[in-house]
Amino acid sequence: MAAEPARQWSDEQLRGEEVAKKDIIQFLQENASETFLGEHKLMGNIKNVAKTAKKEKLITAYSQLYETKRFKGTECAENVTQQFKEVKLEAAQDKVKEKKAEVTVNEEPPKYTKTMVQKGDKINFPKKGDTVHCWYTGTLEDGTVFDSNVASGSKKKKAAKPLSFKVGVGKVIRGWDEALLTMSKGEKARLHIESDWGYGKKGHPEAKIPPNAKLIFEVELADID
Repeated sequence: MAAEPARQWSDEQLRGEEVAKKDIIQFLQENASETFLGEHKLMGNIKNVAKTAKKEKLITAYSQLYETKRFKGTECAENVTQQFKEVKLEAAQDKVKEKKAEVTVNEEPPKYTKTMVQKGDKINFPKKGDTVHCWYTGTLEDGTVFDSNVASGSKKKKAAKPLSFKVGVGKVIRGWDEALLTMSKGEKARLHIESDWGYGKKGHPEAKIPPNAKLIFEVELADID
């Protein structure tokens, strides 16, 4: 173990002008352990350290060095290596946390595609909880129509009524909830919805929708309340 160096200056000398900041820094770098220097931000070029370090903090560090006796050679390499490993581990854990945060922010990609058939007013868009009124026709991939509220022929939209529901709150399949929030009043769109955002593995037997079926809807957002 290295011998404890003798004190170079008294408190009065340290606070006077005869001892410069560079002198204190040099003494500390020559006699203090690396971890001590790191904690007090005294490692590096003396001139650079002197630019940012305040003399009062240097005097405090000088006093603490003798109080704690953390001179060079008093801290074994194993402890220094362990501290370095802990710092690296903390940095790695922070990166993992950041990645997890990114994953949380980035939600799953949309499981539907929307093709605009007719433009809306581009002004009035529904918000979650708004009541929307829609005309629609739903078909399977083979073209089979399984549901529609659109009347055919000259009586189109006269005998039937638009479907009304609160959007974005789970009243309909997720593909509809998500897509309608992107549509403006008067817009008509063709939606291709993956089964996960449709009726999933169970399908909808009453509507003759088989399990894992991809659905195609032509939807018109007629009005919003």
